Amino acid sequence: MKLVLDFFPILLFFGAYKLADIYTATAVLMGATVLQMLITYFREGKLQTMQKATLVLILLFGTLTLVLHDDRFIKWKPTVLYSAMAVALAIAYWVAKKNFLQMMLGQQLQLPDRIWTHLNIAWICYCLFMAAINGYVAAYFTTEAWVNFKLWGYVFPIAFLVVQGLYISPHLKSDEQSS
Repeated sequence: MKLVLDFFPILLFFGAYKLADIYTATAVLMGATVLQMLITYFREGKLQTMQKATLVLILLFGTLTLVLHDDRFIKWKPTVLYSAMAVALAIAYWVAKKNFLQMMLGQQLQLPDRIWTHLNIAWICYCLFMAAINGYVAAYFTTEAWVNFKLWGYVFPIAFLVVQGLYISPHLKSDEQSS
């Protein structure tokens, strides 16, 4: 169910684009994301910071796209989001000396501090990569190519999460070790 909930806004966006245009697809994405966040809120009782940021950016950039009738805004939203995530993780780690990943996930995953550091740096690099690749496709390709990239580009986060899982699995502390 969670996987369907995570992917349905982008699938509806893609379908609306194929059936109509980027402006219809943007409106559908905005509505689907609001619905997604409402369902998440009622299921979990709260929204994570990342979910709130995503919602705000989709509504902001979507509104600009529709009001100004300029698809560049919705196309650049992922670059802004990923860049902001990279900057926030980097500043938190190197300036504030805090590891946000460990703070958010430390209760669920028991990992050595050096592994948390590696994960934080990996996430910074991943976010910068995703910001750059989206920016490149948004700037140098057609809207059609960018929409296709948004759908098929999900291979990047899936691959990143799989590699991350393989990396941390030998370092996970089991319940027996922590007793």
